[in-house]
Amino acid sequence: MGDHTCGFEGHKSCVALVPIFNHLEDEHMAEITKAIQSDSYKKGEMIYRAGDQSDSLYIVKSGRVRIYRLSESGKEQLVRFLSPGDFTGELALFSMSVHESYAEAVENTEVCLITRTDLQEFLMKYPSISLKILAEFSRRLEKSEKQTTRVSTEKVETRLARFIAECIDGEKSSMEFVLPMSKRDLASFLGTTPETISRKLTDFEEAGYIRQKPHRKIEVLDLDELLLI
Repeated sequence: MGDHTCGFEGHKSCVALVPIFNHLEDEHMAEITKAIQSDSYKKGEMIYRAGDQSDSLYIVKSGRVRIYRLSESGKEQLVRFLSPGDFTGELALFSMSVHESYAEAVENTEVCLITRTDLQEFLMKYPSISLKILAEFSRRLEKSEKQTTRVSTEKVETRLARFIAECIDGEKSSMEFVLPMSKRDLASFLGTTPETISRKLTDFEEAGYIRQKPHRKIEVLDLDELLLI
C-alpha cells in the first residue's frame, strides 16, 4: 500500500479533476473532498491485485496506471491505461466484491480513494454523479466491444493501423504522437506479440506510411493509405 499523502487542498484538486464530480457546485465538491483519502505509489508498485477486496473507487490524481488481467494460462491482457482524472474500482460501488484485474503504477502515481459507503451516499444525494458514471461505463463498454471485434475479425496490421489513426485523432493538431504504451503492452492490447508489432511498424515505415523516431515517437506520413490496410 502506498503512503498517505496530501491535505485538504490536495483532495480538493483531485475531486475538481474528475468529470464525475467536477460538474457539482463548489459546496458539494467540498463535501466529497472531506470523504477522500489518498495514497501514493512508486513506479511498478501494485495499487491492487486480482482477488483483493474491492471496496473503494480509485481516482488518479497524478501519474499513470495500467489495468490488466491474467488469463487462466497466465497470459497478460492489457485492459486500459488510466491518466489523471480517470477512475477504477467502480464495481465496488454496487456490491461487495473482489478485484478481477490488476492495477499497476506505470510511473510515480497519486490516487484518491472514496469508499463504497461514502460514494453510495453521494450518489443518492447528487444523482448527476450517477449519470456521469453511467456515461463512462457506456464509453468503456463501447470501447471494449470494439476492441473485442477487432481482435477476432481484423488482421494484426489493420488493428495496428486503426490504433495509430486513433492516436492521431487524439492529437488533432499534429501528425506526430508518442506511442502511449510499450510495444509489449501494445501487443497485449492488440492480441499479438511484441515481435509482430515491431515487424509491422517496420513494414509501415518501409511502405512510406509512417516514420519511427526516438523515444517512441511516430510521425504519420500517409494517413489515408494507412487506413486502407
